[in-house]
Amino acid sequence: MEVFNLTSSDPSTFILMGIPALEPAHVWISIPFAMFYIISLLGNFTLLFVVGKEQTLHKPMYLMLCVLALVEIGTSTSIVPKALCIFWFNLKGITVSGCLTQMFFLHAGTMMHSAVLVTMAFDRYVAICNPLRYTTILTNARIAKLGLVGLTRSVLFILPMPLLLSRQPFCANRIIPHTYCNHMAVAKMSCGDITVNRIYGLVTAFVIMGLDLMLIALSYSLILRSVLRISSKKAYQKALNTCTAHLIVMLISYPTGLLSTLTYRLGEGIAPHVHIILANFYLLIPPMLNPIVYGAKNKELRDKMGKYSIRPPEDTAVYLNEVAFHKNQLQCA
Repeated sequence: MEVFNLTSSDPSTFILMGIPALEPAHVWISIPFAMFYIISLLGNFTLLFVVGKEQTLHKPMYLMLCVLALVEIGTSTSIVPKALCIFWFNLKGITVSGCLTQMFFLHAGTMMHSAVLVTMAFDRYVAICNPLRYTTILTNARIAKLGLVGLTRSVLFILPMPLLLSRQPFCANRIIPHTYCNHMAVAKMSCGDITVNRIYGLVTAFVIMGLDLMLIALSYSLILRSVLRISSKKAYQKALNTCTAHLIVMLISYPTGLLSTLTYRLGEGIAPHVHIILANFYLLIPPMLNPIVYGAKNKELRDKMGKYSIRPPEDTAVYLNEVAFHKNQLQCA
């Protein structure tokens, strides 16, 4: 494997070490990585295919699910293939420009993911608190504009991170103890003052996440107030069911993301491999589970997906029945 190794003396490359202290287990660790990634791709591409094919699903809620699926495909694809190259082939080298590019797409995707969840919370608020005006307030064009706002926000807030790092002098030791180019992991490779990078990254993470969580909390407090006023038990149950999938996705995404950020920046006493495993789980688990959650909880989407499930064609089933019938006739004769 030495032929694939790159040394840290090459000034144009960083070395991604994977998961420190667990190098002998890299091949075994790669199994859940690859499995989660494949399930994520299958689930999200299936969602995109079904919504694209079915005209009845060309509604704001399903368009937001498609945006979420695209974001999750992009975010996971920005890190998993490189991580698998490290685990399987010991290909640890990555150029400085490649590292900064990976960092940009990773963090921009994470911020865009949060923006989509905020938009979906607003969608649920309008659907429950203002159902008669839902189709006029949330049109497909307005959802596209909200998506563009989320994308612009992500680019404007994340772009300074790689730009600031590109101006930093990097030390001779360019070994990054991680599976991907995390902002702070790369910043620590610098020989210069990274105070601005550290503060900007921390403030951006907590301000954006805090603002998004505040907007989601506001939406759901208004939803809860509206739901508690419903006298009909059936209508009450239906209103709660419309929010279940979104709540599950948020509980999967935000706590793991917050825990990953806090342990990396503030958990000095925590082993490095714990940081890295938590960070990877945050980027692998939600993309895998989100299509499953929405497919299971949304009856309309589940029924449409059922149309494309693999099953014998009707004429094939009829033919097999006829063969069985003639076989029984011959046995009786």
